[in-house]
Amino acid sequence: MSTTAHEHPSQASDVPPGPRPGPLGRLGVWVTDHARIVTGVWLLLVIGLGAFAPQVEHNLSGAGWQADGSESVAARELARASFGGNASSAIQVVVRAEEGAVTEGAGAAVLDEVTRVLEAEPRIADVVAPMPGATLSEDGSTAIVLAGAGVDTNEMVRVATDLKDDLQALSVDGVEVKPTGSSLLWSDFNEANLEAMLTSEMISWPVTMVILVIAFGALVAAGLPLMLTLAGLIASAGSLVLVNELVPVSIWAMNFAMMFALALGIDYALFLVARYRATRAASGSSVRGAVAETMDTAGKAVLLSGVTVLVSLSAVMLVPSPSFRSMAGGIMIAVVFILGATLTLLPLVLTKLDHRIDKLSLPRLGAGEHRSARFAAWGERLWRRPLLWGATATVVLLALAAPIVGLTTAMPSIKVLPEDASARAGYDVVQDAFGEGAPGTLQVVADAADADAASAVLADDAGISAALPPMPASDDSGLVLLQAVPTVDPSDPGLGETVDRLRADLPDSALVGGAPVENLDLKAQLDESTPLVIGVVLVLGFLLLLVALQAPLISLLGTLASLLSTAAAFGVARLVFQDGIGADLLGFESQGFLDAWSPVFFFAMIFAIAMDYTVFLLASAKEQYERTGDAHVAMVEALARSGRVIFAAGAVMVAVFFTFALSGPIPPKEMGVVLGVAVLLDAFLVRLVLLPVMLRLTGRAAWWSPFWLRRVLPTITFSHG
Repeated sequence: MSTTAHEHPSQASDVPPGPRPGPLGRLGVWVTDHARIVTGVWLLLVIGLGAFAPQVEHNLSGAGWQADGSESVAARELARASFGGNASSAIQVVVRAEEGAVTEGAGAAVLDEVTRVLEAEPRIADVVAPMPGATLSEDGSTAIVLAGAGVDTNEMVRVATDLKDDLQALSVDGVEVKPTGSSLLWSDFNEANLEAMLTSEMISWPVTMVILVIAFGALVAAGLPLMLTLAGLIASAGSLVLVNELVPVSIWAMNFAMMFALALGIDYALFLVARYRATRAASGSSVRGAVAETMDTAGKAVLLSGVTVLVSLSAVMLVPSPSFRSMAGGIMIAVVFILGATLTLLPLVLTKLDHRIDKLSLPRLGAGEHRSARFAAWGERLWRRPLLWGATATVVLLALAAPIVGLTTAMPSIKVLPEDASARAGYDVVQDAFGEGAPGTLQVVADAADADAASAVLADDAGISAALPPMPASDDSGLVLLQAVPTVDPSDPGLGETVDRLRADLPDSALVGGAPVENLDLKAQLDESTPLVIGVVLVLGFLLLLVALQAPLISLLGTLASLLSTAAAFGVARLVFQDGIGADLLGFESQGFLDAWSPVFFFAMIFAIAMDYTVFLLASAKEQYERTGDAHVAMVEALARSGRVIFAAGAVMVAVFFTFALSGPIPPKEMGVVLGVAVLLDAFLVRLVLLPVMLRLTGRAAWWSPFWLRRVLPTITFSHG
């Protein structure tokens, strides 16, 4: 016997003769031998980081949706520094009188109170009173008090959150106060999003528990993945709060991290718990021996899956936008904690519970069975008629993917907010009082010497309905600020043409900015970055599979198969969110496009999840092929031993993702539908039909590897020992 006897002589008698564990097997044994250390470390992590977790919703922001280095961001920073904070992140407080002039009587008193509240906030720069011809409507009923941004965009979202209730409370009979602007938009969105997240969690956790009970056949075993996920979630939330002290983190990072932690935590726990129970039941090995075998086989697949997820998400870092980088970083932090808990904390819990895992088992659900006779029969059916099943799955996926041809994207419009949100109500009032394009006022920062030329360009452009006189800088920068109201709504595609024309015609010193222009610049950056991110994800995914499987053909086919489910998911998303099919059922108002951030970010997430299942299935097939050298046995046994886990994990993910489509604003609904459809198709059509068919049609060639490649790649096997 050559396992850990040399490392732990006193316990050598506990380990039966068998193959020497690999690195992960030795890690599993070490964990069982150092239970107090491992438990103590995890308690410190969960308690220490958990102390910061309750602050996550308050500390993280919703801003950062910008293209770093863009002209619009440069214009915003100059406007904030040299013009009293009159930038895109400034807060606009809209005051409207139902009758008469808003600057008289009760309206005047409300305006004074609004000014007092704003001036009392130290994070507000200059407070600008309503000006006739600019922020006071022609009929005198509506006025805008401008609260300049004295801090960065992330902090301005917090300012908006802190002030909006107090400002709205200033409304009196006949006079309404509605703060609006981009900072309010993100504040209101965060609030609506948090409510949607809590609603989704309330629905998804009970559904998840039911699926896990069915999958494991025992209540105790079903609770392990949720315990693992909870530990990872608490640690992730606390970590994000600490990271936010160094680098601003979007609240979306936590939203996505929660969702991914739940989904992957359950996936990984399913795989390890199922293998441990089967090893203990089948071979009669010791607890430590069963842990070593579980970690060497299922643990290795989990580790490779986690690395694949991390690599896929790291490609999103190529997008030069703080929001994207913080979202990807947040998910990666959650994955690291879930992976760490799976490979250290879970083995320890398994050894402590051992056969008690099957307590409160439900006999009809087959507790403890690792090999599924039903999935073995399904594998034999696919082996006998691969072309029929493969062609059927391919046709379904291609049919669902076809609508992607007409997919259009744009940055989110005001419609992402509920109709009663302050930012949306204020937006509508501004539009009614000042014109269609007033909520999306453009800002042009230029040298003072070019002020007249810039004013002339704005006056002559057909896309501009009105322009204010140049405003001199409050410092000695020698700049002027010109504000122009476009003729179209900020989300109208025609605005992009106007901005392009202005940038071509304005003097060289002029920078065009404003909230809608920042959205346009970000979309342009996303359009440019998306092909690069997709290419990097595909290449890195293929290379990781190649290293893991040592088989070029099936690694390539497994990578390409993921594209089918991804394309089909976006095809469905086009029908739902762009064309509005099912909008009434899901409770949203179609924007007429898919949000521009969806393709690049969701592609990375979908691919990460798809490769998760790919690794589980192909690792199981590789283990059987290493053991028998028979392609038929490898394919059928892979389904028999991992099919039920993939099915259950897919069902959990679909349930989790689809709950996000039931409530809240449009972006979480897009996330729920796109990811839910992708997992549904990938788990049940690609991994349980198409990929096994590929193994059937390629046979032994699926596992062939040239000699030179085997010499270059590290040796990785999935059999124990």
